[in-house]
Amino acid sequence: MTYNKELKPFARENRNNSTFGEILLWKNVLSRKQTGYQFNRQYPIENFIVDFISRSLKLVIEVDGYSHQFKYDTDIKRDKRLNELGYKVIRFTEHDVKHDFENVRRALNIYIEEFIENESIPLAPFSKGEEQEVTLPIIASKEETNSIPLAPFSKGE
Repeated sequence: MTYNKELKPFARENRNNSTFGEILLWKNVLSRKQTGYQFNRQYPIENFIVDFISRSLKLVIEVDGYSHQFKYDTDIKRDKRLNELGYKVIRFTEHDVKHDFENVRRALNIYIEEFIENESIPLAPFSKGEEQEVTLPIIASKEETNSIPLAPFSKGE
């Protein structure tokens, strides 16, 4: 994997201008505290900036807004290249993250569970470097998400 430091200013700008769906996913699903794995957001890799990446889980998560309706061919090429680099790409629409949050959470939970079952990777490190067994569900339950405010449906999403 090639980290592209030339894209770092653009990645920082993207982080500072995150969509509501990206913020919702970042704060309520992708924290190390909830998943046990490190995720980075707006990460420059080769000539791309991915929304979220977990290098240890070999996972890229994209939250596609309205503009991606016009970038289908570009997204296909990008996903193919990320697959060649060893990453699974999971795409959600901004609308799904905002309005079907529980299923987005469930899909990520399933990926992490299947990855752990199928790969020989070390489990997330804990204090003093010892490892602990991951207990699923890794990501918070529906009851814990009831307090998450959802944005109203926006035109064009």
